[in-house]
Amino acid sequence: METSHALITNDAVVLGLLLAILAFVFKTSSSNHPGLRKFYGIIPMLLLCYFLPSLLNTFNIVDGEHSQLYFVASRFLLPACLILLTLSVDLKEIARLGYKPVLMFLTGTIGVILGGPLAILIVSMFNPDLIGGAGPEAVWRGMTTVAGSWIGGGANQAAMYEVFSPSNTLFGIMITVDIIVAEVWMAFLLLGIGRKDAIDRFFKADASAVDHLQKKMEEYSKSISRTPTTTDLMVMLGIAFAATGVSHLLADVFAPYIQAHAPYLAKFSLTSKFFWLIVIATTIGVVLSFTKAREYEGAGASKIGTVFIFILVATIGMKMDIRSLGDHPGLFMVGGIWMLIHIILLVIVGKAIRAPYFFLAIGSKANIGGAASAPVLAAAFHPALAPVGVLLAVFGYVLGTYGAWLCGILMQSVAP
Repeated sequence: METSHALITNDAVVLGLLLAILAFVFKTSSSNHPGLRKFYGIIPMLLLCYFLPSLLNTFNIVDGEHSQLYFVASRFLLPACLILLTLSVDLKEIARLGYKPVLMFLTGTIGVILGGPLAILIVSMFNPDLIGGAGPEAVWRGMTTVAGSWIGGGANQAAMYEVFSPSNTLFGIMITVDIIVAEVWMAFLLLGIGRKDAIDRFFKADASAVDHLQKKMEEYSKSISRTPTTTDLMVMLGIAFAATGVSHLLADVFAPYIQAHAPYLAKFSLTSKFFWLIVIATTIGVVLSFTKAREYEGAGASKIGTVFIFILVATIGMKMDIRSLGDHPGLFMVGGIWMLIHIILLVIVGKAIRAPYFFLAIGSKANIGGAASAPVLAAAFHPALAPVGVLLAVFGYVLGTYGAWLCGILMQSVAP
């Protein structure tokens, strides 16, 4: 077993550090101090919740690679928070958002599929060696794993690793490219939230449907709002984690069964336990929204879900190493060009259909980030909008492997 050289290796201590950072960010971001208000008017607090934990890993204070906190947060807290966030979802109101969010999501998917081969073509014009290689070291093979991650998520990325078999070294480099480029784009998306009105004016967008959904969810929350009792808190945690347990139980049945009896469905992520975990948890949350359980929103269900999701955000940030930006600059350039194509396509289609910035941001993040970060970004607009991010991200998992496979075939055909 590889020994960690980090200063702190005890996950209990690391968790304490992460929660202290989150507490500091939340406390300062809600301060009325003029300097802090100006600072957070420029830098979104969510960005700091990613960035500050990344410094712990960058300076070897903690070991984000070997810590089990991300696994715990993504397998236990993520499904629990999805249930709590979708508990009060109003599907009729989400349906009123129309075709635009789905179209922007599909545009993001197409942007990734076409962006990969186009990035290879562009770079090969001036530096073909950079995206060359042969056998398992062929760069296009590694890029297929990024495509899997950017359209779907980790399960789709692992599927592409199995299908196209890049070397472990190349795969490791591409994981870094995937995370860093995606998080840089996430930073820009977050910065855009503070300027969403100006962006909407640029797109000539009508954001009234989004505002209506947000207002209706706020009004519903206020109408049932109450001071939570200990019983309320216990019941909400019981609902969230019992449903998470059921989700794990069923995922442990469905995924191996499909793997054994219909392995060809792997291209739709149906053999991934994580896929089923997210889908089942989201489904349970949506079903509960038709019952009296939705009234627990008044006792703060979405607030507890938000706490869980920010712990997840901190553990994701802790896995980043900022120093890696200086490693393999050429491949980061390829990743940057690829992402730029994805963005340009979103902007073109967004302007053509006059989509609000919210649809562009969520359409992109439901692809690039999946269920772990699409609801985070949606909640940064407003907590009531988090379910929109969740539902679109689920589509990403379904399309991820198929879209990434198509992208891989296209990249192989144009690679030097």
